This record gives sequence, structure tokens and C-alpha cells, in this order.
Amino acid sequence: MMVVVSKYLTRFHIQGITLFPFVFIANSTLSNNVLLINHERIHLRQQLELLIVPFYIWYIIEFIIKLIKYKSWYLAYKNISFEREAYKNDNNLNYLKSRLRYSFFNYLWLHKI
Repeated sequence: MMVVVSKYLTRFHIQGITLFPFVFIANSTLSNNVLLINHERIHLRQQLELLIVPFYIWYIIEFIIKLIKYKSWYLAYKNISFEREAYKNDNNLNYLKSRLRYSFFNYLWLHKI
């Protein structure tokens, strides 16, 4: 995992984003935020499982579907299966050791956050 500080993220109110193999964070102090880094590590694993490019295609399609459903950028984002898995487990620093492949499937059909 390569962490890169990008001040441009703050313009969009984004703390971190993972674009395999990089994790971009808004400022250098966030590199010490273990929950954020773990959240982004979960996304790295998801991206690898789907061979990277299909992950982004799925992510965008799911976001559009959720945006139509919820009519809210925030709710659409929070309800993407990849984000649900990452947010639910970012506080468990051992999650990736026990995580089963394609675990994000378990978060596809849950009710809105």
C-alpha cells in the first residue's frame, strides 16, 4: 500500500480514497488515523478480488443505482456494498485476517444506512 497526500481531496471533503495501489489522503496527519487506513485497506482487498477495473465499474454502477433510489449523493455513497463492508469493519484491525473472499456480497441487499 502506497499512501500519497493530496491537498485536492479537501476541496471535495474527502479524507481518503483508494485507487489501486495507492491510498490518497487529504493531509499527512491522516496517515496516523488507523480506522481510515484500515478502511482503505479493505477497499484494496476488494479491488484485488475483482481484478481492479471491474471493481470501479461495479462501484460506479452501484452508486448510480443507489443515487436513483435514494436521491442523495451521501446516502448513495454510504449504501454502496463496498462502503458498507468497509465502514462496518474499519474499527476491527484484524478484519482482513479473517475476511472471506467477496464478503462485500453480504452487504448488497441490506436496508439503507
